[in-house]
Amino acid sequence: MTKSIRNIAIIAHVDHGKTTLVDAMLRQSGIFRANQELVERVMDSNDLERERGITILAKNTEIEYQGTKINIVDTPGHSDFGGEVERALRMVDGVLVLVDASEGPLPQTRYVLQKALAAKLPPIMVLNKIDRPDARAAEVLDEIYDLFIDLDATEDQLDFPVIYTNAKLGVAHLKVGDDSTTLQPLFEQIVKFIPPPSGDPAAALQIQVTNLDYSDFLGRLAIARVFGGTLLRGTEVAIVKLDGKIQPTKITKLFTFRGLERDEAEQVTAGDIVAIAGVEGIQIGESITDLANPVPLEPLTIDEPTLTMVFTINTSPFAGREGQYVTSRDLRARLEKELLTNVSLRVEDTGTTDAFRVLGRGELQLAILIETMRREGYELMVGKPEIVVRTENGRRLEPLELLIVDCPENFIGIVMELLGNRRGEMKKMVNHNSGRVRMEFSIPSRGLIGLRSQLMTDTRGTALIHSLLEGWTEYAGDMAMRLTGALVSDRSGVSTAYAIWGIQERGEMFVGPAIEVYEGMILGENAREDDMNVNVTKEKKQTNMRSSSADEAIRLIPPRDMTLEKAIEFIADDEFVEVTPKSIRLRKKVLDAKKRPKRWQEIRASTESA
Repeated sequence: MTKSIRNIAIIAHVDHGKTTLVDAMLRQSGIFRANQELVERVMDSNDLERERGITILAKNTEIEYQGTKINIVDTPGHSDFGGEVERALRMVDGVLVLVDASEGPLPQTRYVLQKALAAKLPPIMVLNKIDRPDARAAEVLDEIYDLFIDLDATEDQLDFPVIYTNAKLGVAHLKVGDDSTTLQPLFEQIVKFIPPPSGDPAAALQIQVTNLDYSDFLGRLAIARVFGGTLLRGTEVAIVKLDGKIQPTKITKLFTFRGLERDEAEQVTAGDIVAIAGVEGIQIGESITDLANPVPLEPLTIDEPTLTMVFTINTSPFAGREGQYVTSRDLRARLEKELLTNVSLRVEDTGTTDAFRVLGRGELQLAILIETMRREGYELMVGKPEIVVRTENGRRLEPLELLIVDCPENFIGIVMELLGNRRGEMKKMVNHNSGRVRMEFSIPSRGLIGLRSQLMTDTRGTALIHSLLEGWTEYAGDMAMRLTGALVSDRSGVSTAYAIWGIQERGEMFVGPAIEVYEGMILGENAREDDMNVNVTKEKKQTNMRSSSADEAIRLIPPRDMTLEKAIEFIADDEFVEVTPKSIRLRKKVLDAKKRPKRWQEIRASTESA
């Protein structure tokens, strides 16, 4: 039975076409009815994934090709969600590595390929988007070979098949320009080149949980790979916990995957990917094995987090107006629930019961968590992201990132100056003679906090930025961060157009007229480095006297729209982002202006303590 199964993961850098390719594979495998209504990127089922056009959670599906069952795992492309990729690779026997035929291999391509080669998974190289006018398939293939050699690939791993695809049209070619009109060459290569699962159905039962799902009818579902043995429905099995304890349980339901649906099964054998119901309390990485003869598998190892943020309850004057869950107990319960499914996240207690330190892979991962929580009705405040520093042999170490910036040639000087101020070192510069330049930098992770918005402003929105954790380096000392101060409200009330008109020349506003504000709320960015307390509620005095300038039209500059990511990047050490289901506000940690230290005092104190 195992001879007719293939388990593959699709891995690539963000936006190289993974989910679009899975779409085309599902459509051509005959999973859908002829009259079935289909949506684009059917695997991106989460609201946030659809809005942003990115994959956040690894998901699996199944297709049939000429009697062979192909289990496919679609993975995220952002390095922030690398924990999802690491789990997905444990479930499969081979990988499809997708690379954009124009952009070539980028940091996340390197990261996922490194993990796949370390796990000794055979790769099939897929050059996608060959219809792009700037496609350079031959050069990109050379770059891929260079990357393989750079990652110390073995000779067997270098002998990979190459497929050229246009995922949007659902076409695959073995050679560019051949007469293929479907994805059949890709299916054939998967069946021919990816080995069948190696487990023995007659051996001791070994199953590892790599993902969790929840059903309103069946409770918690464990999505797992059967590495050895056969599991029957209703069997008594042992769950080997992460600490080595054995917990007996009974399997109530078994499901296998068919397209986007789950089919109930009586038994599953080695090599299959299954969903198991009736296993309350099971966690990712734990093993399901034979009760009489337990043979647990090695637990999953996930890379350490590099960024930390403080999540705390909302203490602003507007707390409790918009959210349903506002207490520290609600916040703790929600973070503990997130830990069950998000293995790359850590949560630590702080000195107070109201705040929690959340550790993750990057700003985007934590911003997605905060956005998900606010949509579920939570109110909270988050502090400025900080890097995780560790001590080895008496030395302070901080994470080091490989940063790739792709920008037009005329912005090279601006980019180099900006990254030089953030302790970035240029490693490589490549000009493809297309008017754009690709630069590689080595930079401490601290230098990336708030970098994206500043780089986008300086390059007029034309830069592409990708980063990847490269290792750990000695702590590099202080770093210049935000050079500007904030415009802070000095009283509560409702903002007026007249007051904003008088303030807007002092800096850039974040709020418009008729917005409710409170003392200590940040209203905009000051053009100078000091914070400025302003009255944004002032109304125009009415008078009976006539004058030529009295009815001068008020012209307001549109305020900057502060999204969650922009707000997290903007705040300084003495500021919070207040997040509610309807609003995102910025505020000072100390609301009362008389008790609040001046910004220059804060800067001096932080440099002296460092």
